[in-house]
Amino acid sequence: MTRRYAAFLFDMDGTLINSIPSAIRAWTAWAERHAIDVDALMAVMHGVRAIETIRRFAPPGVDPQAEFEALLQAEIDDVADVVEIAGAAAFTRALPADRWAIVTSAPRTLAEVRLRAAGLVPPAVMVTADDVERGKPAPDCFLLAAERLGVAASDCLIWEDAPAGIAAGEAAGADVMVITATHHARLETAHGSVVDYGALSVEVADDGALLLHERVVAC
Repeated sequence: MTRRYAAFLFDMDGTLINSIPSAIRAWTAWAERHAIDVDALMAVMHGVRAIETIRRFAPPGVDPQAEFEALLQAEIDDVADVVEIAGAAAFTRALPADRWAIVTSAPRTLAEVRLRAAGLVPPAVMVTADDVERGKPAPDCFLLAAERLGVAASDCLIWEDAPAGIAAGEAAGADVMVITATHHARLETAHGSVVDYGALSVEVADDGALLLHERVVAC
């Protein structure tokens, strides 16, 4: 199967890299310190800006900004087991620099540290939690990335793994591809999905469009 797009917009955590163990360690420690239900927190924190999750769960009297800064440093200090999603580095290296972006709910400092730990080179355009007032599931981050690339969001393919990001991609009017490498349970979605980038390749058309090829394995 082949599909044609003006650009690719990639979420980062769970989509290009696997930072789930690090995030779980940091967030579990934070939740336990404040007597917060860990399972309830984990059910909604993926793909959402950390400051928004902290504001939602922090008990009265807690300074959300101070908690955010402490949590951010804990995550920055814990990247030893952050790795790429299989095939992500090679797949993104094949893309023209002006045809892809990373759009992440992580702050820029954390995004850069995690990408470096996983061996991925950041693209020229990277939209982070620092760049928008409304995070995912609002479409603002994807709309901004498309604007910076000089294309319409509706002509992009958005790569995601989390419900908040998928909803943001839908709200931006784009197609969505779901990466499931870090999922432990089936995600019900109407969008296309692949485990990782192993069966995918990209070709650049004469007009600069990206042609996504997916190998279909006969059963």
